[in-house]
Amino acid sequence: MLSPHQRQLAHRVQKAHAVLATDLDGTFLGGSQDERAALYDYLRQQTHTALIFVTGRDAAHVRYLIEEEGVPRPQFIIGDVGTSVFDGHNFAPVAPLEAWIDSHWQGDATAQQVLAQHEDHLTLQGVYGGRRRSYFISDVHKAHAAKAAVEDAGYDAIVSDDTFFDVLPRGIQKGPTLLKLIEMLDIRSEAVLAAGDTLNDLSLFHTGLNAVAVGNREPALEAALPDAEHIFKASAPGAAGITQALHYFQLTAPMETA
Repeated sequence: MLSPHQRQLAHRVQKAHAVLATDLDGTFLGGSQDERAALYDYLRQQTHTALIFVTGRDAAHVRYLIEEEGVPRPQFIIGDVGTSVFDGHNFAPVAPLEAWIDSHWQGDATAQQVLAQHEDHLTLQGVYGGRRRSYFISDVHKAHAAKAAVEDAGYDAIVSDDTFFDVLPRGIQKGPTLLKLIEMLDIRSEAVLAAGDTLNDLSLFHTGLNAVAVGNREPALEAALPDAEHIFKASAPGAAGITQALHYFQLTAPMETA
């Protein structure tokens, strides 16, 4: 059950003309300072535009970005590559979705055991949350062998930016968790714009939602993108690419598109 404040946030998102569901690093945080400022100022000024972060970062890092770096505060946050969901007001877990994710997580011990033989090229990240194990990669070719091993054991695995290796519950990634949040909050799917730049965002582009791959996208993401009308390949990087997509999909303020 949602808390009273989460219900208020849900109402705000339900009423929105546009809902930006965006990755952070390289996407919402990408581009020049001026490009970021233009998008952030626009979002702060528009009561009819809602914001959801869909990131690989954990709650503590997102909180730092909002409270210390001045990043716009979202209504909801999908963190840890889709394995945690919390609100943007007090960072409280969204209980129904947390329970759904828990039901798919086989636990840490089995994944750790499977990956023990790959420790020469995978270094466990010092801090990560959610129901996942996350590593840094030193040999991307060997990492793909590790990916096959953990998938055979019943997990999902993502290699992204030739740097990051994430072990996730089977069927739980950014895209499926975003769809579950949309369903739970009763958000109009046509109002949503998803945005990303690396392979750990690929599942966002398989949701059927309008989506933008920003101009600085990872080449591997470019190669993996479906050829579909609902996917916009921006020429501008980061925040400026998101701005291009808001106009392309006619999701800017109604008074600007009238």
